[in-house]
Amino acid sequence: MKTVRPAEHICQLEENFPPEEVTVADSSDLRFKHLRPPTPTKAPDELAPDQQSIDLEPMAPELGKSGFSRRSFLSGLGAAGVLAGAGPLTNAAPAVEPPPADADGGSGELTLRVNDKEYKLRDVDPRATLLDTLRERLYLTGTKKGCDHGQCGACTVHVNGKRVNSCLSFAAMHEGDRITTIEGLGSPEKMHPMQAAFVEHDAYQCGYCTSGQIMSAVALLQEPWATADEDVKHAMSGNICRCGTYPNIVAAVQQVRKHA
Repeated sequence: MKTVRPAEHICQLEENFPPEEVTVADSSDLRFKHLRPPTPTKAPDELAPDQQSIDLEPMAPELGKSGFSRRSFLSGLGAAGVLAGAGPLTNAAPAVEPPPADADGGSGELTLRVNDKEYKLRDVDPRATLLDTLRERLYLTGTKKGCDHGQCGACTVHVNGKRVNSCLSFAAMHEGDRITTIEGLGSPEKMHPMQAAFVEHDAYQCGYCTSGQIMSAVALLQEPWATADEDVKHAMSGNICRCGTYPNIVAAVQQVRKHA
């Protein structure tokens, strides 16, 4: 076995693996690196070849030798199809004639008997309510419009002696009926006993619901209700007083009932 000395072993390693050249930067370069001007970078408008824009085909149709393009041909073909399909529909549509004067469009005549007077009305809309007809056609504005849904009772009138919410009843339904409003119940010079009782017991505040309250209370006297205060409250529950004069209203009704 051959004996290799350490010095000779090191020389053999250097011969087999020569040392790599390592470049060491100058210390001055590292020290003053931050004072050097920045390295110029690529301008943002300089794009790579794969990022550059591609010239697109212009939107305007380019006419060829024949004088028209594919786009103009397709547009004309579509317009022709629409016109061809609209022809049968136009021919099939019936001619609309104006309705006659007495049709349900609202040109009929109506005779109402209100407060023992007859009123002949023309051009009455069949959808008009009795409330609107009394206020806007006959100018009997004592009947008030409150909720217009039959919940407050401010529009109460008498039809053949029975209380009715006039906002829920069509005027055309009452031709020939006997209609009574607050104007036909009494006058300031000669008040109805129920009107006088309301004044005596201070059964009103703002007065907006008073006409409906009085009309409902008068009809109550002709209905089969018991005489207790709770029964009167229940019978008058369809009339709302936002001022809260319910105890005074009950007192007025009970006074008229005792002297009836």
